[in-house]
This record gives sequence, structure tokens and C-alpha cells, in this order.
Amino acid sequence: MATILRRETCVRGVSRRAAVCGGSIIQRRTFSLQELDEKRGTRERVVILGSGWGGFGLARQLDLRHYQPLIITPRTYFVFTPLLASTAVGTLEFRQAMEHSRSRPGIEVIRAWAEQIDLSKKTVTVEGAVQSKDKVGSVIGDGKQFEVGWDKAVVAVGAFSQTFGVEGVKDHAFFLKDVADARAIRRRILECFEEAALPTASEARKKQLLHFAVVGGGPTGIEFSAELHDLLSDDLTKLYPSLAKYHRITVYDVAPRILSMFDTSLAKYAEKVFSRQKISIKTSHHVHKVNSEAVHTREDGEVLVGCVVWSTGLAPNPFLAKALKGKLQMDERGSKIVVDDHLRASSMDERGSTSWPLDDVFAIGDCASLGGQELPATAQVANQQAIWLGKTLNKAAVRKAAEGKPGPVKVQDEKKFRFRSLGIMAYLGGWRAITQSGSAELKGRMAWVLWRTAYLTKSVSWRNRILIPTLWFTNWVMGRDINRF
Repeated sequence: MATILRRETCVRGVSRRAAVCGGSIIQRRTFSLQELDEKRGTRERVVILGSGWGGFGLARQLDLRHYQPLIITPRTYFVFTPLLASTAVGTLEFRQAMEHSRSRPGIEVIRAWAEQIDLSKKTVTVEGAVQSKDKVGSVIGDGKQFEVGWDKAVVAVGAFSQTFGVEGVKDHAFFLKDVADARAIRRRILECFEEAALPTASEARKKQLLHFAVVGGGPTGIEFSAELHDLLSDDLTKLYPSLAKYHRITVYDVAPRILSMFDTSLAKYAEKVFSRQKISIKTSHHVHKVNSEAVHTREDGEVLVGCVVWSTGLAPNPFLAKALKGKLQMDERGSKIVVDDHLRASSMDERGSTSWPLDDVFAIGDCASLGGQELPATAQVANQQAIWLGKTLNKAAVRKAAEGKPGPVKVQDEKKFRFRSLGIMAYLGGWRAITQSGSAELKGRMAWVLWRTAYLTKSVSWRNRILIPTLWFTNWVMGRDINRF
């Protein structure tokens, strides 16, 4: 549904009505900012920038009796990122990795990009986001801006995929950050097989098309490689038996070993499993160029490939430098907002030499740095911060109401946030995985059971908790859906 602006104040929402736009009457779900204000009543409005693990998780936690959560995001759904690799190869369908931002009644959503934040006026300037007519899955700005007021603001804009400025990556490689990325990868994999199956395809062309390169040896790159191996060995080999001898997977990483966040023994086990599955691992390799036909490494030169999936970490969201630099305290690299133990951001004086915490501005997830600490850039951290902040704001609101104090809710006297690692895990293909929690390690089939159980229980809706195991079983019995769309 397109975003509609009427006198710069009409935006997407919850009531069904006829909107007049350009002289024609179009039926849309819309609300005006005035209606949004009326629905707020005496509650504090918490504007949340972003709908990822931090933003969506916080909106679900807030007590609707005290707060009006308003998510501003160009993507009006939450992505369960650990399952993206499974959706990219058809083990699960895309909807099983998604939850609509309005899935909880009472959460308001504006489909837009935040452009600027005014800390003194307590407003955020946004530009409406609409679907591109030229590219499926692409969202563009509609060129119309408006302001939204807030009582509290939470920056949870996440981070972008890191490319390190490597030539051609943005144009020719696939990322794995969103459902649209997973759809594009699945489409490309099947296109490669369909072209390689043509009678006119030469031996060299078949080898190129069916060589899949994954750049990045972290959990995302390794899990995608494992899921791709399962797709190739379980399904596509049966459908294209004459092409079985051509397909191969190569993982490139600049580090001396893959999965550097795991203990050495588990990383070596992963390498052993990949070796048995004939997945080539090339560590200490530097990719310096990517084009439509090949990856170029400093060590091997030009390597012909049919598809490149890029997963080399995270880069700061440009919004931070564009809208918040000079307003909030940033880390030394200017890539994250520094927050205190209550996840509060700090304002800066004109000289940038003195900072003080703000009671109404918070930052969580990949765009936040807790007291200068480097917490892992994982969904686990963002989710814990969202839950803690939501519960803390709720407790502060209840206490304030009981005491009858005037003014806004403050959290400075609450219990401090502490991250507690629940462990890390990675799927290796062939029903094998590795998990690590402190000194406890698990590998093989039992780790795979734990891996699947953890992701299933963390799914947000009961709908997906039912559909995910149903699809796992269905695809195990009948094979994956390899239709291209």
C-alpha cells in the first residue's frame, strides 16, 4: 500500500477510510498525525527508529497503558535474521522469517525514513517510503517530509553490510540482511542451474555458473554455505543429475581461520565437516574486486563464479553521521552512539568536550556502544537490550504513577543493564552444528537439535512456531520447493 500524505500530515495507519489524492478517491489504511495524537491521550509517545531485533522487540515490551510505541521504519516488518539462510535455499519460506510490525495491537507504524532529529523540539523529520516501480523489493523515498513529535526517542537503526570499499561488491554480490536479499539469492541459484542445463552451455560455462563463492567466514557465511550444500546435495543433484559433478562452494575469509569467535577445536571441527562435504575453505585470502563473472583475490587472481554472497561484518548506518553527529556522543570511530548503563544517549556541548546523559533519548542494538565496550553485533545483544529497556521503562512508569510525581518518566534509578551471553551456535550442513556457551561445547547431531530448538523457541508468533517445524518436516520428506519467482 502506498504512503499517502494529505497536507503533509496524512500517513499510513490503522483506520480504514477513503483518502482523496490527486483528485481521485483511493481506499487506504491511513491515519493523520492529529488522530495519532488523540489516540495517545496522556501516555508518553516512544518513537522507535527501526524495526529490527531492538526496535521491534522494544515495541512489543512497552506497557500500552503508559506508552504509545510508534515505529518509524521503511521496512514494516521484523526479520528473524538467523533463518534467512534457510529461506534463501527453500528450507523455509520467506514468511517464516518475518513478523509484521503491527502484529501486536497498539503498536503504531509509519513507513518512512528518519532524516533528522531535533533534541530541543523533540521532533523527528521523516520522509515517506514507497515501493519502487522499477525494482521488486526496493523501497524509495516519496520526496515528502513531515515532522513527528516524541516524548522519548529510541535509536535502533542497526547497521549496514560492510564492503570495505571493495570494487564491484555493491553491484555484483548478494548480501543476506533482509528477505529481499534471500529472494534474490534463491533466484540466482536456480538461474545458474537452469542456464547450465541448456544444451548450448559449454563445459567451462557450466563450471563457472555452478561455482558459488561465499565471502566471509563468520556464522552467517558458514551457515549459508551449509544450507546451500544441503540444497545442492539433497535436491538439485536429483533434479539435475548431469550437473552434479560441476557444482562447488568456496568460502573466502581474510582471517587465518573461519569462525574465529568459537574455540579452536570447534572451528577445526567445522573445517573437517566442510572438507567432507567438499566445501573449499580459503582463509588468509583477500578479495579486492568482484564483477558479474568472477571474484578477484590477491592470492589466486581471477576466479570465475556464478554467484557471490558477501558476509563480512557490519558497517555503521549513515543515519548516525547524517542526523546525530555533533548532537549525541559517538564512539571514537563515529560509528556508534555511546550509551550509559541505562542505555541512555548523551548530549554534547557546542565544543564537543562535555557530555551529559539524556533522560529521553536511548540507543540499542548494533548502533549503540555501551560505555565504550564492544558488545557482539548480534541479535542476542539487541534483543536483551530491547527487553531490558522495555521492562525498565514500564517499572519506572508504574512507580511514577504510584508516587504521583509530575513530569516525564525517568530511568536513572533503575537497575543497570548487563549483557548475559547465552552462547553462540552455527549450522554446518548435513544435520550437524556446533554450539558454545562459556566452557561448554557441543558438536554434531545433538548440537543441530539444540540449534533448531533455539531458533524455533525464539520465533515471535505462534503461527511461525507451528509452520516452521511443519515446513522442516515437509521439506525433509518431499524435498524443497525450487520454484523460481
